Amino acid sequence: MDTVFFALSKLLGAALKLETWLFVLALVAFLANLCSWLRVARFASAALVLTILGIGLFPLGDVLMRPLEAEFSVQKDLAKVDGIVVLGGGEDVPASRQSGQPQLGEGGDRYVAAMALAQAHPEARLLFAGGSGRLRDMNGTGISEAAIAERIFRAYGIEPARMLFESRSRNTTENARLSHALAGPKDGEQWVLITSAFHMQRAVRSFSTAGWQEIVPFPVDFRTRAWPDGFGWNFQRNLGLSNTALREWVGRAVYSMTGR
Repeated sequence: MDTVFFALSKLLGAALKLETWLFVLALVAFLANLCSWLRVARFASAALVLTILGIGLFPLGDVLMRPLEAEFSVQKDLAKVDGIVVLGGGEDVPASRQSGQPQLGEGGDRYVAAMALAQAHPEARLLFAGGSGRLRDMNGTGISEAAIAERIFRAYGIEPARMLFESRSRNTTENARLSHALAGPKDGEQWVLITSAFHMQRAVRSFSTAGWQEIVPFPVDFRTRAWPDGFGWNFQRNLGLSNTALREWVGRAVYSMTGR
């Protein structure tokens, strides 16, 4: 069932991407022209142009993302930290595979925060949770996020005896369940959960469902800007931010309905 859920989530994610719908509009305009359906062709062409302009000029992604990032405040002083959980997603897996070196992506702030906390609390264990969220790696032959994380943490001097790596999870639910089984947190222990701010609410819910009792959210990787700073032509950023926000909103709804 978990594999079916994973595969369906990836297909739904592809369908939700705005570029998928831009392609659909372009295809409709092309086919309508071929069939001499001029009214349909004009409508689809106008919708395509206006949508591209809207995405490129206006920070709609910031509007969608801002409520997701505002739910948890940034942690500053933590008196007690027994363990640190870092969720995968900050790596560039294809680039790491191609170059043979660990490469970080847009969520690389997760690593910065994890290493800072690990240095500030040398008694705390450090657990990284992340296998591969790519359909092409379902057979288990791809490089895992955990393998990349291990190379990074070792390179920065984190003691191997402190570290745990969960390398089989494919989504947040599996992150929470498999890392709980690996770490075996005891009653009264306080673990800090590091992930992107927009993803934190879903992560905390999944970890609580999986049995984590004392989990402290530590949001990082804030991506939104002030409204005036978002205006101007920035199609790539606005498209990516909108896609991420849409995926997270839908993910929250699905996880809530399925009790994950």
